[in-house]
Amino acid sequence: MAVVKPFVCVRPKAELASRVAALPYDVYNRKEAKEAALKDPLSFLNIDRAESNLPDDVDTYDPIVYQKAKELLDARIADGTYLTDTEECYYVYELIMDGRSQIGIVACASIDDYKNGIIKKHENTREEKEQDRIRHVDTCNAQTGPIFLAYRSNDVISAVVAKAMKEEPLYAFTADDGITHNVWRIAGSDDIAAIRGAFDGIGQIYIADGHHRAASAVKVGFKRREANPDYTGEEEFNFFLSVLFPEDQLMILPYNRVVKDLNGYSAEAFLKEIEKNFEVRKVGTEPYAPAKKGTFGMYLDGAWYELTAGRAMQAITDPVASLDVSLLQDYLLGPVLGIGDPRVDKRIDFIGGIRGLKELERRATSDMRVAFSMYPTQITELFSVADAGLLMPPKSTWFEPKLRSGLFLHKLS
Repeated sequence: MAVVKPFVCVRPKAELASRVAALPYDVYNRKEAKEAALKDPLSFLNIDRAESNLPDDVDTYDPIVYQKAKELLDARIADGTYLTDTEECYYVYELIMDGRSQIGIVACASIDDYKNGIIKKHENTREEKEQDRIRHVDTCNAQTGPIFLAYRSNDVISAVVAKAMKEEPLYAFTADDGITHNVWRIAGSDDIAAIRGAFDGIGQIYIADGHHRAASAVKVGFKRREANPDYTGEEEFNFFLSVLFPEDQLMILPYNRVVKDLNGYSAEAFLKEIEKNFEVRKVGTEPYAPAKKGTFGMYLDGAWYELTAGRAMQAITDPVASLDVSLLQDYLLGPVLGIGDPRVDKRIDFIGGIRGLKELERRATSDMRVAFSMYPTQITELFSVADAGLLMPPKSTWFEPKLRSGLFLHKLS
C-alpha cells in the first residue's frame, strides 16, 4: 500500500502565483536560468537557481549558493509573498496544454515507499546532480520542486477530484508559454480520508519525471533520521513533495536523436547498411513523425525516410529491449553509427519532442548530419520496465507539460 498524505502547504498569494511559478530548475543552463530569473525578482527560479543572484564567477555548487537560496526563500515568506496554510490538505493541480487537461493530486509521498520499491523508478541518477538538490533541500529546510508521479486510475480519487473542481480555484492563470494552471484545495475530512484510503489500496506508484529530485529528497529524509534517532516516522522529513497523476491523463512526447556524422559511410552506403535491419522508404521533404511503435523517421540530406523495424525486432518481448529507443540504439546507432554509450558519446544529442521536427531539420543541416524522429514511449511501457525492476535507456521519455516549481512548498520541520 502507498502512503500519500496531505500536508501543510507553503504557497504564494493568489495574486502573485503567476509571477512566482517557474519551470523546473534543470530545464535551463546557467546563462538561461539567470536571464529567466532576473526578469522578475519573485520568480521561484531565483531560489531554485540562486547562483543567478550572485556574480558569474561563483561556482554553481558553492555553499554560498544554497545559503542565498535560503535567504531568498525566508525573505519571500517574511514579506508575505508566501503564506502557510493552517491545516493539512491535498491540492488538485490542473495543467492545460493545447486544450488538453492533465489533473493531479498534490501531496506528500513516503521515503520508505521509495526505499521499499512501492514507488518505482525507471532511471539511474547521477551523484553530482543528487548532491546539488540534497544541499538545496537541506539548507532551505524545504522541498521546493514536486516529483512527478503516476498511478493507475482510481474511481474514488477521480470522484473527489471532480467534486473539488466544482469550487472556486485557489489559482487560475495562463503562463507566458501558453500553459494554463488551475489549483483547488481539498480540505474536507471525508474527502481527505477517501483519497488517503484509496492510495492505501494502490500497490505501485511510478516516478514519471524527477528521479534526481526524488532521490535527493529521500536522502535528506534519511539524513534527518540519522540526526534524530528518536524519530517516529511522522515527521515531515519522512515525506517528499509530489504531484500524482492517473496514467490515462499523461502525455509522453518523443525524445528525438541527432548524430554528428555517418561514421565514415557515404549516404548511399549508410542507407544500404541500415536496410539490413530496417525497411527503408523515402517519404519526401515534409517532416515525418512515426505513427506507430516500431517505426522511425530519419532526416538525411534534405529528405525524410520512414524506417520500419524488421520482424526479428518486432518479436522482441523484453520490456527494455523492445522499446523503440532500444531498437534504434541496438540495431542502428550502435552497430552502424558507432554510438556505443549514448550517455557519454559527444557525437549524439537528444531533442525533446516539444521542439518539433523542424528543429531536427535545423540541427541536421547545421552542426549534425542525420536526425531520427521517434514514436513516443508509452506509459504502459514505462510501467512494465519499472515493474520488472529494470531501467530505461537514457532519454526515453519527455513529459509535457512541465510542473511548475514554487506553487507548492513542503517544509521539513
